[in-house]
Amino acid sequence: MEKLRILLAKGRIYESVYELLKDVGISLHLPERTYFPTTNQEDLAFQVVKPQITSALLAGEKADVGFSGKDWVYENGVQDQVEEIMDLGFDPVRIVAAIPETVDFDKLLKNEVTIATEYQNLSKKWLSDKKVKGQIFRTWGTSEGFVQDNPDALAHILIDNTATGSSLRANNLKIVDTLMESSTRMYASKAAMADPQKKQKILELKMLFQAVLNARSKVMLEMNVSKDKFDALVKGLPSMKSPTVSPLFGDDGYAVKIAVKKSEVPTLLPKLQQLGATDILEYELRKVMP
Repeated sequence: MEKLRILLAKGRIYESVYELLKDVGISLHLPERTYFPTTNQEDLAFQVVKPQITSALLAGEKADVGFSGKDWVYENGVQDQVEEIMDLGFDPVRIVAAIPETVDFDKLLKNEVTIATEYQNLSKKWLSDKKVKGQIFRTWGTSEGFVQDNPDALAHILIDNTATGSSLRANNLKIVDTLMESSTRMYASKAAMADPQKKQKILELKMLFQAVLNARSKVMLEMNVSKDKFDALVKGLPSMKSPTVSPLFGDDGYAVKIAVKKSEVPTLLPKLQQLGATDILEYELRKVMP
């Protein structure tokens, strides 16, 4: 089989996907000053690229799989030329329009505006949708300083991504519109999905990724319970399907094992004790496959 060519975006996406691959069992080593990580998988070939161009390379069939924010897929205008395989949920952000807190948004839109942004195409569409005349001032990286409420400001509106809005508030900016929501996703080229062998490998990776992501949100709980308290305990258990139960040595009760959401643990542990559970153990899961 021809190697599956996978693009890894630099920066935060690389770190998140690197950890995901490691948890799946796929190791990566990126030598200094290179862009081609080595791996323990003979059928995979990796390359590190800028996050802004990942989806464009996939659309141009220069690779088979890539990890990109949804925002850059739409910024590059290739949403119909690549196939979204799954939303990994990493680095969720909103693409927003922001202006100085002291400026009236409706009055601002009555005049021609200048937008400071990395998102050229999303900004053009936003101006068109709003039926506002304007020009776009392209920025790279931090852009809040370009938008101020004074005559010397380089732009009137900032269009940027934000996770919490704290950086905008720190620079006295307020969000006036949300263009879209984005997160890191796994994409594939149309050509790769048309190749039966590559498609099978891509779907296998998706299955492994989903198993790891499922496991990250859950823990395993093990406990013992006496026979007389067993029924009440089982009725009080949340479980993915049903608990695993086995008799204790000497027929002195039961050992019970369940997988639960991490968020349930703080309230569940005291409840389990009240229901008669003893010797409760909690441990992490590596993969969870339904």
